[in-house]
Amino acid sequence: MTALATDHLGFLQNARDWHADWCRQQAAEQGLDLTDQDLAIIQSLREFYFRYDLSPAMRPLVKHLKGEFGAEVGNSIFLMQRFGESPARMLALLAGLPKPKNCL
Repeated sequence: MTALATDHLGFLQNARDWHADWCRQQAAEQGLDLTDQDLAIIQSLREFYFRYDLSPAMRPLVKHLKGEFGAEVGNSIFLMQRFGESPARMLALLAGLPKPKNCL
């Protein structure tokens, strides 16, 4: 697989370079085994980004996912259990998007 250009934190420099194999590789490096649902969440986040030109922080992320997938997925507890302490940051990384503005 060809290496894609990333910043010093591992975020893709060009979100349009993203592809599912790159995403799976990044997930594996983070200790995550992605499910079909995870990939659907990531794809939904990419659609959000290209629609609004925004890599969402936690609140807009939860609101978006609740609208797309229902309350079971669109809640911070589920997202933190699945994607760690900073789900917005991890999902942006996996989705090939810029780091959300207020994520550490």
